[in-house]
Amino acid sequence: MKKCFIATLALTLVLALAGCGNGGSEEPAAPAQDEKSEGVMTYAEYEAAELNTQVVIEAYVQAKQSWYQGNSNRENKDTATVYAQDKDGAYFLYDMECSKEDYDKLTPGTKIKVTGYKAEWSGEVEIIEATFEIMEGNYVASAMDVTSLLGTDDLIKHQNKFVSFKGMTVEDAGNGSAFMYNWDGSGEEGSDLYFNVSLNGNTYTFTVESYLCGTDTEVYQAVKALEIGQTVDLEGFLYWYNGVNPHITSVTVK
Repeated sequence: MKKCFIATLALTLVLALAGCGNGGSEEPAAPAQDEKSEGVMTYAEYEAAELNTQVVIEAYVQAKQSWYQGNSNRENKDTATVYAQDKDGAYFLYDMECSKEDYDKLTPGTKIKVTGYKAEWSGEVEIIEATFEIMEGNYVASAMDVTSLLGTDDLIKHQNKFVSFKGMTVEDAGNGSAFMYNWDGSGEEGSDLYFNVSLNGNTYTFTVESYLCGTDTEVYQAVKALEIGQTVDLEGFLYWYNGVNPHITSVTVK
């Protein structure tokens, strides 16, 4: 589900970690050195911070979702939405102030220091009204297998991380097909893709966020080619929207 703005959108689709298509290893490797600068929160401190309070974090860019030119919600400043992670947790940086020049520098692994406000939208914890600076350091997380956490209270503890789901069964998306455009079937080519997968009798809705992985990406085309009943392995970012709603970047049919 997207938040909509009346703004001029200059959209840059980026290959997330695995290029919106290639696989990753099982266990994430921590950065060799990941000490926080003075005044910077650890992930535990960020997690404990109250909503609507200022936070300062350091993390590593894992993927870029979009860039907006003249965002009306940020006083017509240019902004970017970014997935970031450190060795302990992950962050969704929403509408962070960002020039196009700096946006181009935010390649996967780039370390940034971010100052903003902790917020929540329909269960998704994010950092808003943020600014950032680029730091020395590089780290790209491998996918963390969270399959066994589906349906448990522990899954949300890994919100926004790059994760994997193994051995999922493709189900009817609600329209007699394996996917639909938008959550209610109202979209068309280029819209978000919604599809249902199940494990142990429980069904979950996953999404290919078109701003993150558009029509020209491998994962977008792979989801369109899915068939009900297939077994798949999936990778993506553990986004939340009124419950778990991962933004998928890779699909492998078994």
